[in-house]
Amino acid sequence: MSTIDTKSIGIIGLGLLGGAMSERLLASGFHVTGHDPVAEKREELRALGGEPVDTPQEVWAACPRVLLSLPNSSIAAQVLAEAAPHVRPGTLVVDTTTGDPDEVATFGPQLEALAAGYLDATIGGSSKQVRATDVITMVGGRREHFEACGDIFSAFSRHNFHAGPWGSGARMKLVTNLVLGLNRLVLAEALGFAEASGLDPALALEVLKTSSSYSRVMDIKGRKMLERDYAPEARLSQHLKDVRLILENGERQHARLPLSTLHRALLEEMEERGFGDVDNSAIREAF
Repeated sequence: MSTIDTKSIGIIGLGLLGGAMSERLLASGFHVTGHDPVAEKREELRALGGEPVDTPQEVWAACPRVLLSLPNSSIAAQVLAEAAPHVRPGTLVVDTTTGDPDEVATFGPQLEALAAGYLDATIGGSSKQVRATDVITMVGGRREHFEACGDIFSAFSRHNFHAGPWGSGARMKLVTNLVLGLNRLVLAEALGFAEASGLDPALALEVLKTSSSYSRVMDIKGRKMLERDYAPEARLSQHLKDVRLILENGERQHARLPLSTLHRALLEEMEERGFGDVDNSAIREAF
């Protein structure tokens, strides 16, 4: 398939990540046609200068390249099944959903049977980082399709990786999310430990940032933990979904994941306490 020379982009799913990607694409000069089942999200796209539509079918009809930004791969599978009669030959689907890698890998052949292309293009970073063009994109699928979508990725990513065949982007996202989530967990525990020890947590964060224990999580989530500002940039329940995926895939591959097993238990506890819909920095409340 040759490179698609167009500024018309579709997007299905205008939540935290989808809304942020739409904002960056519009700022980069793309015409964005988007759908979300929540009317408020469609109106937010209109306010940004995009074109909201009432049905996914209108997105497929209008755009040669369509981004998906959905809660999980089961919903993505449903959206793609419903789209099958409407997908035009030559369409490229760029799926940013964090989903089950084995399920995601089946979408490529399904779309190729419709003479369309598919990429699982997972995003490493939050909606806030997308707006700052400070995320990475990890992509599975055919290399020529990856290269044909470089202009899309550069609108919101600082670095893009072709990880391999279909499903590889989703697998790499789980690897990065494993480390990212445990970094948040360790930081939350350390701040709790500092506070319990009679130290100023803000000073502890400053010390940690200048020590060999530094991680970028301290920049991204440290202040939110200190101020207990849990306005969502990436929701805690969404990361719990990712940790469950990590453990399910680890079991299939016979990988030992004791730290992620503990992490899942703590996230489940936080969800039960009512922190599921707030920012994942709320893991601080476990300590």
